[in-house]
Amino acid sequence: MSEKEKLQYLVSMFQQWSGEKVQETIFLPPSGSYREYYRMISPHSQAIGVYNEDHKENLAFLNFTRHFFSIGLPVPQLYAEDLPHNVYLLEDLGDTTLLNYLNSQKEIDNNNLDFYDIYKKIINILPTFQIKGGKDLDYSYCYPRAAFDKQSMMWDLNYFKYYFLKLAKIPFDEQNLENDFQTFSDFLLQADSNYFLYRDFQSRNIMLKDGKVFFIDYQGGRRGALQYDLASLLFEAKTNLPFGFREELLEYYIQQLNLIQPVETKTFKKFYYGFVLIRMLQAMGAYGFRGFYEKKTLFLQSIPGALRNVEWWLKNADLPLEIPELRKVLELLNQSEFLKEIVRSSSKLTVEINSFSYRRGIPVDESGNGGGFVFDCRFIHNPGRYDKYKDLTGQDEEVKKFFTEQSEMDDFLKDVFSMIDRAVKKYQQRHYQHLVVNFGCTGGQHRSVYAAEQLSKHLSSKYDISIIVRHRERESIH
Repeated sequence: MSEKEKLQYLVSMFQQWSGEKVQETIFLPPSGSYREYYRMISPHSQAIGVYNEDHKENLAFLNFTRHFFSIGLPVPQLYAEDLPHNVYLLEDLGDTTLLNYLNSQKEIDNNNLDFYDIYKKIINILPTFQIKGGKDLDYSYCYPRAAFDKQSMMWDLNYFKYYFLKLAKIPFDEQNLENDFQTFSDFLLQADSNYFLYRDFQSRNIMLKDGKVFFIDYQGGRRGALQYDLASLLFEAKTNLPFGFREELLEYYIQQLNLIQPVETKTFKKFYYGFVLIRMLQAMGAYGFRGFYEKKTLFLQSIPGALRNVEWWLKNADLPLEIPELRKVLELLNQSEFLKEIVRSSSKLTVEINSFSYRRGIPVDESGNGGGFVFDCRFIHNPGRYDKYKDLTGQDEEVKKFFTEQSEMDDFLKDVFSMIDRAVKKYQQRHYQHLVVNFGCTGGQHRSVYAAEQLSKHLSSKYDISIIVRHRERESIH
């Protein structure tokens, strides 16, 4: 389906729901999924329009949403749906995720009461979501699996093996590691697993609005153990929570859980640290796949936090089973020169430079930091108006020559360079890790691409920083 057709269906659905004409549609590029999001605004209404061509995933999300909302759980309200065309309309919960909030804080520690209160609010809801939310839920809609079963666990463990260990060049004995995977998964399967397992309960999927927390993106949920979601929340590499704070929140979760369903604390913790491990391994598999394999550098920035988590787990987790080969490879992670170099590189400031078309909206900052710069290049003389340049881009020599001879691009870039230079110096002084600079034009082909390339060249000649250049409409990254 073309983008025009998607918008036609979404606009029609929004106008039928709101009874008003759409005044503004803002494309919100998805982060980590193939779903497409549009913020749709009319004089008195606002909603998020979603297009997702995965029909089974839509069925899971919509059925789960109706169920959770009907029993009073904090999820977005479903306003309208058109499953034959893979579109639906949701309540707009704003732009502040838990990750956005954490990145806006100067320091996270146990004395930060606002921070502590937000996590308490989340944990107040989580056991209810897992227990009450899982009761009477139609698990036949779960996708791709109805339970976090043996096969699901082996998928995650092999994901870690093939996309992290192998690509990070960590040596291991294949058979011994497979034996440990079998032992480990058999142990986890002994935990009580008759609850709703959110599966991806992390800071990007928790929204903060008007002092309340809301949960989103639970379409991968299935039947499973209580411990997994808590492990996902507390051992997310990107949030880098103080370890003492994580242990305090574990105790608080058990207190809240006991108000609903009594548990034996020692047994709960025994399995908890096992689920912490499998969640960490699954996450590292994702970092390896997206970072090492797909060359998306931002995912490599989570590896230092993941290694800190592994180091803490090896020293502190009490797991009552023998998994010697798995423990050996975990110990090798922090000895790896390959991974040490990634850790060193991640301590540098990363400047992400994007070119884009305004037709598809401003790129989302996937780091979760927010802020940065957006420069509009549309006032600059456009080579795209001329036939001989139409099939070229800002990376081609003919277009480069056009900008140096026939446009005001050089004057524009001098101002941009001056502004970004000041920002980079301040970011380095303050030990910030990520800065986004966006250049937009009409088609995302000539002016914005050229400007992005020139800024990259300028910064690389002056600073010891990491630079990522993305030409969104050209689908290239370097």
